[in-house]
Amino acid sequence: MLASSALSGTADALLDLARAHDLGDIAAKVIARERLSRDDGVRLYRSPHLHTVGALANYARERLHGDLAYFNVNQHVNYTNLCNKLCRFCAFQRLPGQAGAYVLSPEEAAAKVHAQLGEPVTEVHMVAGVWPKIPYDYYLDLLRAVKAARPSIHIKAFTMVELDQIAKVAKKPLALVLEELKAAGLGSVPGGGAEVFSERVRAATYHLKISGDEWLAIARTVHAAGLRSNCTMLHGHIETIEERVEHLDRLRLLQDETHGFQTYIPLSFHPENSEMSDVPGPTALDELREIAVARLLLDNIAHIKAYWILMDIPIAQLALSYGADDVDGTVVEEHIYHDAGATTPQQVQRAELVQWIRDAGR
Repeated sequence: MLASSALSGTADALLDLARAHDLGDIAAKVIARERLSRDDGVRLYRSPHLHTVGALANYARERLHGDLAYFNVNQHVNYTNLCNKLCRFCAFQRLPGQAGAYVLSPEEAAAKVHAQLGEPVTEVHMVAGVWPKIPYDYYLDLLRAVKAARPSIHIKAFTMVELDQIAKVAKKPLALVLEELKAAGLGSVPGGGAEVFSERVRAATYHLKISGDEWLAIARTVHAAGLRSNCTMLHGHIETIEERVEHLDRLRLLQDETHGFQTYIPLSFHPENSEMSDVPGPTALDELREIAVARLLLDNIAHIKAYWILMDIPIAQLALSYGADDVDGTVVEEHIYHDAGATTPQQVQRAELVQWIRDAGR
């Protein structure tokens, strides 16, 4: 970790830099550990001085984590692509009978985990589409089968959107469902499905999915059940800067209340193969700004992830100096973003991740 004297010297230089770029008052707040306002967030998004915004975020990042960067030896299992939400930005979803539609049996999902027993995998990340005809017992059996295949595995599964459907099909209160899922092997919850907490954006792009209020309420229940979760925002499509800042502010307000969010992940919109293919996706500079602004606004969430699956690997490396301290993991097999046109590898080895981090100076 950095010595306090080194941080003090950095703070003086940072203040000078920020003052030169009309961000001196924000820099003073960051250095004093004062919470930034929504207006501050808008200014950070609109500042033409991205590298100064990045320097502020890097200061906050190094104060928390020094030169450390985190990753997991993990694998992803997307257990079905059947989905009735019909989100316009999604290229993964299928309806029954469509080419490529599938539902893995619990045994097939377990076989994917079993196939990696030769690798030091510690976590399986399971998310999928939302399909109401999948019975409640399927989810319990899925967890049990994966846990039986690798008893030491930590299972991170079921977004807030999936949990909403699982509770509905179970016809039980979500709190009780969570206890039963935990007993079957659920260890934590991913952060997807939040999209943008804007009713305008929801109406235009994902009107059949739960609202921002509902997502936050489910997250609150998840945290009350003793489960940590991640949180996300899908950025770079039709949302405004003000809507992004509102989204981040609502996440940090819930974190003030529950302390249940472990990591925030900005998810880059990939337009390819979706109904929104005419909307240009975010640039590399946009992705760096999302990382940096998130680190500065989310003062109560420990980790900011540069999800390399969504970025070119060099951008994820650069993000480690723009506020990110986490690069996700080894992944093995991922369908949601690759169906949407992601061209990053499906899998990397632990040694590769370590080398990427070291090459980035962490």
